[in-house]
Amino acid sequence: MNVQKALKCQYHAALDMLKQAIDDCPDDLWGGVDLPVPFWQVVYHTLYFTHLYLCQDVENFRPWTHHRESRHDLDAATRGEPYTRGQLLDYWQFCSNTVDSAVDNMDLDAPTCGFPWYPLPKLDHQINNIRHVQHHAALLAGRLRQAAAIDVRWVGPF
Repeated sequence: MNVQKALKCQYHAALDMLKQAIDDCPDDLWGGVDLPVPFWQVVYHTLYFTHLYLCQDVENFRPWTHHRESRHDLDAATRGEPYTRGQLLDYWQFCSNTVDSAVDNMDLDAPTCGFPWYPLPKLDHQINNIRHVQHHAALLAGRLRQAAAIDVRWVGPF
């Protein structure tokens, strides 16, 4: 079994579902001030941690060029100026383009994940990261369905 191939497939499927949510979000829902956390901020949070945890360890992480401190936290006090859809689609593309080489270069047998706040082996941490992407893609899909009757289609294996 090729674990790297399976991880890449699942990353891309989850990220594609997230992209559908970004693409299909109506403009009035993007800023969503009536929600506990705006749509854009959930998207940024998801992409930020996807990017971070695709690194071998915390020391190798370099934030996205448009990173704004604290925007990755899902805390209402950190909102500030929203990212535009175009900016987050650019970040989505960066993350999607990073997946294959990052997974191929990872030591998936490492007993630690490289992030001291996560007591997981590297492979477990990667599965956890994919679940995180899918969790937020599903959350955003639910918002789209409820607010605008828009469905995000399931993306199967590549």
